[in-house]
Amino acid sequence: MKSFWPSICGLSVLMYSSWLHADTLDEVRKRGFLKCGVSQGLAGFSSPDKAGQWRGIDVDFCRGVAAATLGDANKVKYTSLSAKERFTALQSGEIDLLSRNTSWTIVRDSSLAVDFPGVLYYDGQGFMAPKKLNLKGLKELNGATVCVNLGTTTELNLADYFRSQKMTYKLVAFEKNDEVVAAYDAGRCDVMSSDQSGLYADRTRMKKPEDHVILPEIISKEPLGPGVRHGDNRWADIVRWTLYAMIEAEELKLTAATIEQQKANTNPAVRRLMGLEGDIGKNLGLKPDWALQVIKQVGSYQEIFERNLGKDTPLKIARGQNALWRDGGLQYSMPFR
Repeated sequence: MKSFWPSICGLSVLMYSSWLHADTLDEVRKRGFLKCGVSQGLAGFSSPDKAGQWRGIDVDFCRGVAAATLGDANKVKYTSLSAKERFTALQSGEIDLLSRNTSWTIVRDSSLAVDFPGVLYYDGQGFMAPKKLNLKGLKELNGATVCVNLGTTTELNLADYFRSQKMTYKLVAFEKNDEVVAAYDAGRCDVMSSDQSGLYADRTRMKKPEDHVILPEIISKEPLGPGVRHGDNRWADIVRWTLYAMIEAEELKLTAATIEQQKANTNPAVRRLMGLEGDIGKNLGLKPDWALQVIKQVGSYQEIFERNLGKDTPLKIARGQNALWRDGGLQYSMPFR
């Protein structure tokens, strides 16, 4: 009789990990805090401030999930991860939630035991170049040296783009984003390529930011969103609907400062979101006012965008594709009913 042992040995480590962490909500509650994986420092998305406190739109999303599940947005432990480390950290249970400017792709969704509950930020891959090169367009990059972050979709997108354009290039890749920035700023490559939002953030770290320009062309779709372990549907639902609660709050013009004043509001949509009618939290295993806590403690989507990326920040990124659907953007909440 054929031994079954080889088949057991061949079981995916990732599948085994999903068995070990079958109910993330229960684990988070027993532990008393959320373990959130963030970047190694990307302004506007996740980076420590001068006091060592993590800030950014990805960080605010972690705080939103903590508010929804624990009732306290501050109960989060942040783990700084490189692009290479991020999926292993999630698969192994080192973190509960990956909120680290990560693109949702079919390969990642289908082969890494990672699920993507939604899109926090719609982006695309671009290029940053020194102004002195006076580049008029990407066609002038034939033969260029390009600095990138190792283990990202950037490498594949570059290969596809240059191949399709019958152009050549030389890749200079580093595991840490700090190394990419330093190499580009030191002149070791002609251009730097990454998600365009990341380029805006990295430009602020140059010795002379005003000497660099973000080229307008985009060569890919980069839907950036949170990642969770495959197989824990309730946890994926909680993360998904935390994002939708923030978007719905903007649609309903609710803010952190005003939501408590809306308890007398007769609008059924407002009352459902706040947990004043029905119980939208029951099937998620959350309290009736979970969404109210997300908005009160962290804010609507508009608030977390403007606070971290908007016109009053060093990045000064326009809403663009990240505007609400009714304003010409792509952000759209599924119905709360």
